[in-house]
Amino acid sequence: MQRFLYCTILITLSIFVTANTYAQKAPRFRALVLTERGGFHEDYVVAGLAWLKQLAADSNFVFDVYNNTDPINDAFLARYQVFIQLNYPPYMWTDQAKQAFVTYMEQGRGGGWVGFHHASLLGEFDGYSMWPWFSNFMGGIRFKNYIAELVSGTVNVEDKKHPCMRGLPASFRVDHEEWYTYDKNPRGGVHVLASVDESSYVPPSAIKMGDHPVVWTQDRMKARNIYIQMGHHPEHFRNGSYERLVRNAIFWAAGEK
Repeated sequence: MQRFLYCTILITLSIFVTANTYAQKAPRFRALVLTERGGFHEDYVVAGLAWLKQLAADSNFVFDVYNNTDPINDAFLARYQVFIQLNYPPYMWTDQAKQAFVTYMEQGRGGGWVGFHHASLLGEFDGYSMWPWFSNFMGGIRFKNYIAELVSGTVNVEDKKHPCMRGLPASFRVDHEEWYTYDKNPRGGVHVLASVDESSYVPPSAIKMGDHPVVWTQDRMKARNIYIQMGHHPEHFRNGSYERLVRNAIFWAAGEK
């Protein structure tokens, strides 16, 4: 009888430990990472994926990486709590992927979006026409110019209460960035979270916008979303303030605290 009870207790403990271990390992959320490979931004993307891999391991989430939009449809996007557009531009998308993304953002079916750098490369590029919906999503803008020689600049936080700005200083430096300019200021069409002080550029550059937003959200969408213009140089992932901004953005967009 005692042996039977002992075996029963061992089996019960084993089941409890196994179930508890599984619960601890179950991922908090799943992310889709759409990357642009090759070209000038390859080093940034490689560094970003390595950084994401470490963040996912430390924070218990998983992500899948795709290099084109071919598999994207409604059912595909429904698997993910956050869509990370890691420098992939707003062209070269299939029509099916475009429609699925519009639905994902406008209806907010449990997912969010974080876009970086090339996500605002709006215009006619590589034989593709501009995607009007995406331009409106980004504040009605069209890409105009960039600082090809790269400069450092001071980013000023404007909405200190927004969850994506949590723990960030009032201002921080970002080195070796292209700092895109547009045909119009997105402010007014988007909720600006941060802007770059163009007078802080080192070395100075004549390519300026005046008022220059670089981090914003589109409040008209039901899905949480944030665009971060800085995304050219791999050193960004050794910048503590930039890392915090990106981490905050991913967890906020995914609906995590």
